[in-house]
Amino acid sequence: MAEHFQEDSVAAVGVRIDAEHPHGMIFDPHQPQLRVTDLGAIRGDGVFETMYCLGGEIRKLDAHLRRLARSAGICELPLPPAESWRAAVDLGIEEFSTRGTLPEHLTIKLVVTRGVEGEPAADDPAFAGTAWVLLTPAPEALLASRGEPIAVTLLDRGHDSTAAERAPWLLLGAKTLSYAVNMAALRHAKQHGFDDVIFRTSDGQVLEGPTSTVLLVHRGAEGSPPRLSTPERESGILPGTTQGAIFAAAERAGWELGYGPLTPEELHAADHVFLASSVRLVSPVSRIDDVEVPVDHDLTAELTALLAEDLPVGRPLDD
Repeated sequence: MAEHFQEDSVAAVGVRIDAEHPHGMIFDPHQPQLRVTDLGAIRGDGVFETMYCLGGEIRKLDAHLRRLARSAGICELPLPPAESWRAAVDLGIEEFSTRGTLPEHLTIKLVVTRGVEGEPAADDPAFAGTAWVLLTPAPEALLASRGEPIAVTLLDRGHDSTAAERAPWLLLGAKTLSYAVNMAALRHAKQHGFDDVIFRTSDGQVLEGPTSTVLLVHRGAEGSPPRLSTPERESGILPGTTQGAIFAAAERAGWELGYGPLTPEELHAADHVFLASSVRLVSPVSRIDDVEVPVDHDLTAELTALLAEDLPVGRPLDD
């Protein structure tokens, strides 16, 4: 039976990383590549990162590689060295250029799984799992939705704010392939008339979105700098690379910065609320459940401009 792919996926480039090809090898992502016994496929036992590439320039590459290593460390996964990922990404971009069709906007996904149980792919522990890079043009619908106001719903993530420290086996704060809960939350939201989700703990702390970080802005008194806040990482959230880049630029611009813990009440009391992610960038929240939130398009543009400075990400990845 013939397979049918969306136009964007047909244009994808895949790069495999293994012991024989530590700097990457181009493969056809539309042909079978993964063994059906790979633990990434049957158990979600792996980690990933999604990066944004604009005009051939990769945004926040160092931060994404650090977070990938952090996630792999939490999960005790084999991980090729940073130079392998860098070379593989460069090879993928070069492949697009060779075709003469380097897209202006690229989504780049880095993936590593534990591989096949009992059958390491190599004697070198760094290459014992399954690793690849997938480069795909960013969907036009996603690009068109950037900066548009969104309605979100608060959903219980199913653990309290002490779970990350009390139960490390939950892998909170790692970007794993086990995204079934996140996707179920988004489906639930859309079925009830919302665009996205903000998770909270069972004891009332604000966490993150299924694929984004939460940002709060308080205007402050006239003449004083605005205050930019985000939930604390210790509650079990993923360190946000986009949030980190915005914070780095905001700090240089003289903004005040704050790091949770944050409650739903503080979320509602903020002057403005945003969700931030690598490819969607900055999305202003216009409604949280049945509570309207003011939207300031100039402020959205200002945060997007801060992100465009592409400064090195410090906290929370380096603390």
